[in-house]
Amino acid sequence: MPDGPVDDAAVLDALFAGSPQGLFVLDADRKVTRYNPSARGVHALPSEDVVGHDVRDFAPGMEPELGQLIDEVLTTGGPVRGRLLRGRSPSDPDRTLAVEVSLFPLRGGPGLVGVVEDVTERQAAADRLAVLSTVHRTVGATLDVRATADALVDALVPNFADAASVDLLDDDPSGAAPPSGPLPTSVPLRRIAFAAPDSVEPSRRTGDSRPFPFPTPYTQVLSDAQARLVQVTPDDPWLATDPDGFAALLGRKVHSMIVAPLTARDTVLGLLTLYRGRVDAFEDADLDVARQAAATAAVHLDNARSYRREHAVASTLQRRLQPGVTPRLSAVETAHVYLPESAGGAWFDVIPLSGTRVALVVGDVAGHGIEAAATMGQLRVALRTLALQDLETDEVLTHLDEVAGQLTAVDSRGTHPYLATCAVTVYDPVSRQCTMTRAGHPAPVLVDPDGSPIHVEVPLGPPLGAEGGAAYVPAVTQLPPGCLIAHVTNGLLGAEEDGDADAVHRLQHVLATPSRPLQELCDTAVYRMAPSRHDDAVLLLARTECLPPDRVGDWTLPADVSVVGTARQLVGQQLAAWGLDDCAFTTEIIVSELVTNAILHGEGPVRLRLIHDEGRLLAEVTDASRAGPHLRHARAGDEGGRGLYIVMRLSAHWGVRHGRQDKTIWSEQRLGERTPDDLLAAVDVFDTAGM
Repeated sequence: MPDGPVDDAAVLDALFAGSPQGLFVLDADRKVTRYNPSARGVHALPSEDVVGHDVRDFAPGMEPELGQLIDEVLTTGGPVRGRLLRGRSPSDPDRTLAVEVSLFPLRGGPGLVGVVEDVTERQAAADRLAVLSTVHRTVGATLDVRATADALVDALVPNFADAASVDLLDDDPSGAAPPSGPLPTSVPLRRIAFAAPDSVEPSRRTGDSRPFPFPTPYTQVLSDAQARLVQVTPDDPWLATDPDGFAALLGRKVHSMIVAPLTARDTVLGLLTLYRGRVDAFEDADLDVARQAAATAAVHLDNARSYRREHAVASTLQRRLQPGVTPRLSAVETAHVYLPESAGGAWFDVIPLSGTRVALVVGDVAGHGIEAAATMGQLRVALRTLALQDLETDEVLTHLDEVAGQLTAVDSRGTHPYLATCAVTVYDPVSRQCTMTRAGHPAPVLVDPDGSPIHVEVPLGPPLGAEGGAAYVPAVTQLPPGCLIAHVTNGLLGAEEDGDADAVHRLQHVLATPSRPLQELCDTAVYRMAPSRHDDAVLLLARTECLPPDRVGDWTLPADVSVVGTARQLVGQQLAAWGLDDCAFTTEIIVSELVTNAILHGEGPVRLRLIHDEGRLLAEVTDASRAGPHLRHARAGDEGGRGLYIVMRLSAHWGVRHGRQDKTIWSEQRLGERTPDDLLAAVDVFDTAGM
């Protein structure tokens, strides 16, 4: 310990002479009476510019808040500690100063002591971390390219840069990913996002797509994919490559800029450019921040562009897999609306069936993207194939569930407990019978010709591909002509699950005027239903028709070979009544073979039906046996076995339809397409059969 008392004046002199912190003594009038001339920020100022002056006179940018703090201490007599203030350095106006200010009242008289600590470097590091934190928190919240770019520039302006822009390489029209490595300097880049707090318009506006002038810092970064910190002066030679274009840059008084590549997976997606015209120019530490921000954003932009490419491919695939122009049918008039909002797996189909019947189908695959679209295509083809086998609707969905189960086993990466939902309706315009079956899908909405809802309970079967097997129960009803059948997906109902009664009621209200044009009703449903923007939406409308009774000939014959001649005679009379005498010879051969086959190989009475539909003639023979026939190629010496072969040769289409208690073999001929050669061919087939 030193001998003798400590000299307080000596202590103060030592403190004011050597402390790195700024020390200021202020009187009651806020004038500086003593200060530490070695403190940062004031060490270059002459004493006469400080002593006797209000401290706010040499603290530019800090005046308002500093004055409030001084008033608070002088008024309350209490101290203020560690308040952060920012402003320009008194000794270096080109440098921003961040200081922590503490003020303490003097006990011996009016006035106060101020302690000022320069925390510029520490605060700058904290500010940079805060900027990166904002980038990580806000960028990448969506899979939209523009929204991601906007979030990036908003995170950087104005806290880090005075202006920021994002320019990206345009997507390849073929959907291919960008080439790896740096980009050619002549490649056009599209301005995706721009942010600046003032109203100065940049030369390159959002949406513009063109190459950057060469050689410039922009093209240099494209060439080597290395970020650059550029100090801008009016005489920089690269500014001369586009004087008009860079006029806005000089007009902003930009003195430094950073150009950083947006790189993901060794591929340059575009450029992030930051501009400063504020007091402080960019430093090397800022370049590191820009690199990290660009790297973070590039990953999200790459994900968004990949999603957009996949979405475009999936949407194209989905559209190509949907049916084209729906056929004109005598059974129903149809119209549809299809909104592929999420490139998911929604689909619909209108399938002409035998006997003038039609199948109306709507389904929805779980998930989105290319896999969902491809799965949708597989299920749609499988269902159409099953439907064309003339299976019952519950059998169709049972077999389709087996297909879905196999597809689910092949790809088990999905998080859905099922693969798809589906609803199938088959309508017969002759009997007016409507059969509806569904697998985890909304039930069809039915409206009668007066606009009143028709309530039919359609049992809800399990979705396709769900665990535990499937049991589907159809609902059967008869519909008068002019009814509406509406098949929808949950995307149109705006519902996450089946059974949204309010949505169904709204749709029934839209369809309450069934006489309006169907396409108009479809559009109105979209306007009124407010379909989901996050899921595909499908509405398939069908207005039922009824085949006139005079277009149908229907007879029941005993199971005796002697009635074959009777059948030919009935067919000839009916065709004469329809004015189709030129079809009599061929049709009689077909009917003879079908009736003979039913009598010999079937059971019970034989039902013969002729249907004269638009442009075609249908012949159907039904018997009580469910055993299917087999097409054989008889040998030269065989006396039989040619019946179905003859039917096949004389028909445009033929097939077998299995009911629950019977089977029907049918034949379809095209009208108006016959020539004399067709008749000769019929005779040739007839002779070949040895008849």
